[in-house]
Amino acid sequence: MLKYFGNSLALTVVGLALGGFIGWHETGTLAGLAEAVFIVSILGVLEVSLSFDNAVVNASVLGEMDAVWRHRFITWGIAIAVFGMRIVFPLVIVAVVASISPVEAVRLAVQEPKTYAAILTGAHVSVSAFGGAFLGMVGLKHFLDVEKDEHWIHWLERPLAKLGRVESVQIGVVLLVVWLVSMEVHAEERLTFLVAAILGLVCYIAVDGVSALMEDASDEKSEVTARSGLAAFLYLEVLDASFSFDGVIGAFALTTNLFVIAIGLGIGAMFVRSLTIMLVDKGTLTEYRFLETGAFYAILALAVIMFLQTLMEIPEVVTGLIGATFIGLSFWSSVRANRREAVEG
Repeated sequence: MLKYFGNSLALTVVGLALGGFIGWHETGTLAGLAEAVFIVSILGVLEVSLSFDNAVVNASVLGEMDAVWRHRFITWGIAIAVFGMRIVFPLVIVAVVASISPVEAVRLAVQEPKTYAAILTGAHVSVSAFGGAFLGMVGLKHFLDVEKDEHWIHWLERPLAKLGRVESVQIGVVLLVVWLVSMEVHAEERLTFLVAAILGLVCYIAVDGVSALMEDASDEKSEVTARSGLAAFLYLEVLDASFSFDGVIGAFALTTNLFVIAIGLGIGAMFVRSLTIMLVDKGTLTEYRFLETGAFYAILALAVIMFLQTLMEIPEVVTGLIGATFIGLSFWSSVRANRREAVEG
């Protein structure tokens, strides 16, 4: 276990120490130090619980990448995940929404964290619309695949696989859902919702298109090599961003300190990456055949939740429990299937 989680545990120790230092620096009390350490711990657990299904999907993509890009996913990827998606990206959102400069956004985060949190939380409609559209495309592509021959829930997945013969059907489904949800969104936020959702759709098409172009350009190479480059790396990073939206915004319910949030979610992100590498090396997705499909059900559920969050408040614990339920049931079904085959054999 130390082989896979040693770096994550080391980062946890450093992160807790930094969190405690921030708490002590802000309050000058042991109580403030302990509270900061506690919040960092809770945020780390929250990130792992919300992103466990992300680790399974990451493993399915990472299994097709070569050793070089796997290493880059751990090194470059964790830097992008912590500093890019959990520090820089929220700052960019605040700067765009409030029509202020990035420098002013940083000033708000440091000197006026409550104002910063209010602006970021107020952008939940656009954030949820973007993430919902992107994740919806990710989930539907898995189920609307005509070449998919491993089904967990046969009566549902077989017709969906056949439906995948219709050209670009998943785009039509996502656009239909976006239109239906937009009818329920407040009139003053409807345009924001539609634009953000369309951008999420375009972002998925762009990343998927780059991957296809790279495969076409590498016909003389193996498919593994074709998918082991920059396109797959970008896909994983955008996917991580979509999963992290809920955690970043939900974290402000615990603290408004940008750095405490980044440390806590960063620890969780590192554990998710370590878990991803372990799933690939151990061949877990091959051994437990329905685990990947369960993760994609969780992704579709998260996409629906993100759309619904534009209409109502849904606690992060509900999101985490739904994802954990799909993963748990798919794992249990895989174990049963393996035992049944062993008995028949």
